Amino acid sequence: MHLTDILTPERIKIPINARTKAGIIEELVDALAANGDIQGRDNVLHAVLAREKARTTGVGNGLAFPHGKCAGTRQLVMAIGRPTEPVDFGGVDGKPVTLIVLLVSPLDKTGPHIQALARISRLMTNSAFRRRLEDAPTAQQLYEAIEDQEKTLR
Repeated sequence: MHLTDILTPERIKIPINARTKAGIIEELVDALAANGDIQGRDNVLHAVLAREKARTTGVGNGLAFPHGKCAGTRQLVMAIGRPTEPVDFGGVDGKPVTLIVLLVSPLDKTGPHIQALARISRLMTNSAFRRRLEDAPTAQQLYEAIEDQEKTLR
Protein backbone atom coordinates (compact mmCIF):
# COMPACT_ATOMS: atom_id res chain seq x y z
CA MET A 1 0.00 0.00 0.00
CA HIS A 2 1.14 3.50 -0.82
CA LEU A 3 -0.25 6.53 0.94
CA THR A 4 -0.80 8.19 -2.42
CA ASP A 5 -3.37 5.45 -3.10
CA ILE A 6 -5.57 6.90 -0.36
CA LEU A 7 -4.54 10.56 -0.44
CA THR A 8 -5.02 13.37 -2.95
CA PRO A 9 -3.99 17.03 -2.75
CA GLU A 10 -7.67 17.89 -2.20
CA ARG A 11 -7.55 16.01 1.10
CA ILE A 12 -4.63 18.09 2.38
CA LYS A 13 -5.46 21.21 4.35
CA ILE A 14 -2.79 23.89 4.66
CA PRO A 15 -3.34 25.74 6.86
CA ILE A 16 -5.79 24.30 9.35
CA ASN A 17 -7.41 27.22 11.11
CA ALA A 18 -8.59 25.41 14.25
CA ARG A 19 -6.48 25.70 17.38
CA THR A 20 -7.81 22.69 19.30
CA LYS A 21 -7.52 18.96 18.83
CA ALA A 22 -11.28 18.56 18.29
CA GLY A 23 -11.40 21.51 15.89
CA ILE A 24 -8.54 20.14 13.82
CA ILE A 25 -10.13 16.71 13.59
CA GLU A 26 -13.41 18.34 12.56
CA GLU A 27 -11.70 20.34 9.78
CA LEU A 28 -10.06 17.20 8.43
CA VAL A 29 -13.33 15.23 8.56
CA ASP A 30 -14.98 18.13 6.73
CA ALA A 31 -12.27 17.95 4.04
CA LEU A 32 -13.16 14.29 3.50
CA ALA A 33 -16.87 15.10 3.44
CA ALA A 34 -16.36 17.93 0.93
CA ASN A 35 -14.64 15.48 -1.42
CA GLY A 36 -17.42 12.91 -1.09
CA ASP A 37 -15.08 10.44 0.62
CA ILE A 38 -17.36 9.79 3.59
CA GLN A 39 -21.06 9.51 4.28
CA GLY A 40 -22.57 10.56 7.59
CA ARG A 41 -20.03 13.23 8.52
CA ASP A 42 -21.25 13.41 12.12
CA ASN A 43 -20.86 9.65 12.62
CA VAL A 44 -17.32 9.77 11.25
CA LEU A 45 -16.45 12.73 13.46
CA HIS A 46 -17.89 10.97 16.51
CA ALA A 47 -15.90 7.78 15.77
CA VAL A 48 -12.59 9.66 15.45
CA LEU A 49 -13.20 11.83 18.52
CA ALA A 50 -14.23 8.77 20.57
CA ARG A 51 -11.02 6.99 19.57
CA GLU A 52 -9.00 10.08 20.46
CA LYS A 53 -10.71 10.35 23.84
CA ALA A 54 -9.83 6.72 24.62
CA ARG A 55 -6.14 7.30 23.93
CA THR A 56 -4.22 10.16 22.38
CA THR A 57 -2.86 9.78 18.87
CA GLY A 58 -0.13 12.36 19.44
CA VAL A 59 2.87 10.11 18.77
CA GLY A 60 5.72 12.57 19.26
CA ASN A 61 8.00 14.47 16.91
CA GLY A 62 5.21 16.95 16.19
CA LEU A 63 2.94 14.26 14.74
CA ALA A 64 -0.59 13.08 15.46
CA PHE A 65 -2.43 10.25 13.70
CA PRO A 66 -6.10 10.52 14.70
CA HIS A 67 -8.09 7.65 13.26
CA GLY A 68 -11.37 5.86 13.51
CA LYS A 69 -13.39 3.01 12.12
CA CYS A 70 -17.04 3.42 11.25
CA ALA A 71 -19.72 2.74 8.67
CA GLY A 72 -19.22 6.24 7.23
CA THR A 73 -16.87 5.08 4.48
CA ARG A 74 -16.63 2.13 2.12
CA GLN A 75 -12.84 2.25 1.93
CA LEU A 76 -9.86 3.60 3.81
CA VAL A 77 -9.51 7.37 3.35
CA MET A 78 -6.89 9.83 4.52
CA ALA A 79 -6.57 13.58 5.09
CA ILE A 80 -3.59 15.60 6.25
CA GLY A 81 -3.51 18.98 7.88
CA ARG A 82 -0.98 21.44 9.14
CA PRO A 83 -2.14 24.03 11.67
CA THR A 84 -0.98 27.63 11.53
CA GLU A 85 0.61 27.14 14.96
CA PRO A 86 1.56 23.99 16.90
CA VAL A 87 -1.37 22.48 18.83
CA ASP A 88 -1.44 20.43 22.00
CA PHE A 89 -2.59 16.92 21.10
CA GLY A 90 -1.57 15.33 24.38
CA GLY A 91 1.43 13.80 22.64
CA VAL A 92 3.49 11.12 24.32
CA ASP A 93 6.50 13.46 24.33
CA GLY A 94 4.49 16.36 25.77
CA LYS A 95 5.19 18.55 22.73
CA PRO A 96 2.59 20.14 20.46
CA VAL A 97 1.91 18.80 16.98
CA THR A 98 2.59 20.47 13.65
CA LEU A 99 1.28 17.77 11.31
CA ILE A 100 -1.92 15.74 11.63
CA VAL A 101 -2.72 12.65 9.55
CA LEU A 102 -6.34 11.47 9.75
CA LEU A 103 -7.37 7.95 8.75
CA VAL A 104 -10.94 6.69 8.53
CA SER A 105 -11.79 3.14 7.56
CA PRO A 106 -14.80 0.83 7.42
CA LEU A 107 -15.50 -1.36 10.42
CA ASP A 108 -14.75 -4.55 8.52
CA LYS A 109 -11.40 -3.55 6.95
CA THR A 110 -8.77 -3.67 9.65
CA GLY A 111 -5.87 -4.78 7.42
CA PRO A 112 -5.59 -1.66 5.23
CA HIS A 113 -6.06 0.57 8.28
CA ILE A 114 -3.13 -1.07 10.10
CA GLN A 115 -1.01 -1.09 6.92
CA ALA A 116 -1.56 2.64 6.45
CA LEU A 117 -0.64 3.42 10.05
CA ALA A 118 2.52 1.33 9.68
CA ARG A 119 3.40 3.03 6.38
CA ILE A 120 2.93 6.50 7.84
CA SER A 121 5.02 5.59 10.87
CA ARG A 122 7.79 4.23 8.69
CA LEU A 123 7.89 7.32 6.48
CA MET A 124 7.86 9.67 9.44
CA THR A 125 11.00 8.18 10.99
CA ASN A 126 12.97 10.32 8.52
CA SER A 127 13.51 13.75 10.11
CA ALA A 128 14.42 15.41 6.80
CA PHE A 129 11.14 14.18 5.33
CA ARG A 130 9.18 15.49 8.32
CA ARG A 131 10.82 18.91 7.85
CA ARG A 132 9.92 18.84 4.16
CA LEU A 133 6.27 18.24 5.09
CA GLU A 134 6.38 21.02 7.68
CA ASP A 135 7.89 23.42 5.14
CA ALA A 136 5.68 22.59 2.13
CA PRO A 137 3.83 25.81 1.28
CA THR A 138 0.94 24.14 -0.60
CA ALA A 139 -1.11 20.97 -0.50
CA GLN A 140 0.30 19.94 -3.88
CA GLN A 141 3.89 20.28 -2.67
CA LEU A 142 3.15 18.31 0.50
CA TYR A 143 1.56 15.58 -1.65
CA GLU A 144 4.61 15.54 -3.95
CA ALA A 145 6.91 15.23 -0.93
CA ILE A 146 4.99 12.12 0.12
CA GLU A 147 5.16 10.75 -3.43
CA ASP A 148 8.92 11.27 -3.53
CA GLN A 149 9.51 9.70 -0.12
CA GLU A 150 7.37 6.67 -0.94
CA LYS A 151 9.60 5.95 -3.93
CA THR A 152 12.47 5.38 -1.51
CA LEU A 153 10.54 2.54 0.19
CA ARG A 154 9.64 0.53 -2.90
